[in-house]
Amino acid sequence: MNLKKKQHIKLWLALLIAVVFCTIGSGFYRNLSADGAETYKGLKLFSDVIELVENNYVDPVDSKNLIEKAIQGMVHSLDPHSSLLSPEDFKELQIDTQGEFTGIGVSITMKDGFVTVISPIEGTPAYKAGIKAGDKIIKVNGKTTGDLRQAVKMIRGPKGTEVVVTIAREDAKKPIDFKIIRDIIPVESVKATVLKPGYGYVWITNFRDNTTDDLLSELEKLETNKIPLKGLILDLRDNPGGLLNQAIEVSDLFIEKGTILSIKGRKEKNTQIYKATPNKVKRNYPIVTLINGGSASAPEIVAGALQDQKRALILGTSSFGKGSVQSVEKLRDGYGLKLTIARYYTPSGRSIQAKGIQPDIIVKRRVIDKEDMDDISEGMLKEKDLQNHLEAVPEKGQEKKRKGGEKDKGHSKQDIEKAKFIYGQLKTEQLLTDNKVIRALDILLIY
Repeated sequence: MNLKKKQHIKLWLALLIAVVFCTIGSGFYRNLSADGAETYKGLKLFSDVIELVENNYVDPVDSKNLIEKAIQGMVHSLDPHSSLLSPEDFKELQIDTQGEFTGIGVSITMKDGFVTVISPIEGTPAYKAGIKAGDKIIKVNGKTTGDLRQAVKMIRGPKGTEVVVTIAREDAKKPIDFKIIRDIIPVESVKATVLKPGYGYVWITNFRDNTTDDLLSELEKLETNKIPLKGLILDLRDNPGGLLNQAIEVSDLFIEKGTILSIKGRKEKNTQIYKATPNKVKRNYPIVTLINGGSASAPEIVAGALQDQKRALILGTSSFGKGSVQSVEKLRDGYGLKLTIARYYTPSGRSIQAKGIQPDIIVKRRVIDKEDMDDISEGMLKEKDLQNHLEAVPEKGQEKKRKGGEKDKGHSKQDIEKAKFIYGQLKTEQLLTDNKVIRALDILLIY
């Protein structure tokens, strides 16, 4: 093996050691135990294997790629939510938790091998240019789009710059070029409307940096109407989660005292109890909270807190069941490590890990745009189905379940219709065709 390759491997072994130290903890440095010695022996074995593969494998190999996959495999073996983040993924994670990004304003997915528009976000450059749900993005600036990540990278860019997006549309004979000027795309995580005088509806689609502020703003609008707010529907369905602090702050808006959440980790620094604080505005009106199988992590924290503190009635179907907390550590060369550090517990001490929040009232159907359809999330995989998922309570010698997950089947026509509903403006007539909303409103009206 030449000197350059050896230096390359040493660099990546340094990254591997950094990940191991993040996993073991800083105490490792101060007290090199028998376990630490075994770790170093394992790293030496790893180095030997890499050297043999480099020198003898039938085809040339990329040592950087091999070691990155080895680290990913090590971290993934812990649980499904721990992972090594490449520099690109680390940046994307940071963007995902912010309240805005720069681009053209489309939600996209891979469908039938093509980068496909789920929906343009209303009011954005893509929406104004005429891009539609179902359009296939085949080129960006004349270059063919490969996978989803590549397409996102090509579409995004500095504010004020032009991008040419080539679309294949079902009813068009030839591809269409759209010249679009990139802009800052605000990400709305909260939408609200009045269903009936005195009865409000708020939908939190995810938990980002600005979610609590946005929710507070919408609540103030509902609460300062001519008719006082008599009841609220808080919709947390299909909410994939987000920032822990935002889930706690959202819960705190509706709870005056007592525990909101407790988290317990192996390290003392990862064990904490979060308490409610008195609010200037006392929100004593009744609340019905909607959840389903797509409500994961942060929305489960909110639903669990409101349920245990007798602050809301929970309606819908059981939630996803992600009762763990992850932290993100910055590594060298732009990499990041997302690591599960604790389990969380509702105010009554329940762990919902691999169990989910159980609704007080089960309602299994949902209607969007006057189309009666199954709740999309009811048939989806949940935490308990994921390979290597944590159990609610750690037990010595307990083996992790190793169920294989299904592959993503892509977005159906129903998914696209739902996306239109998410990214468009809330319409009362649409909401009143949703039987979970109708049932929640009926409960509030007779409260």
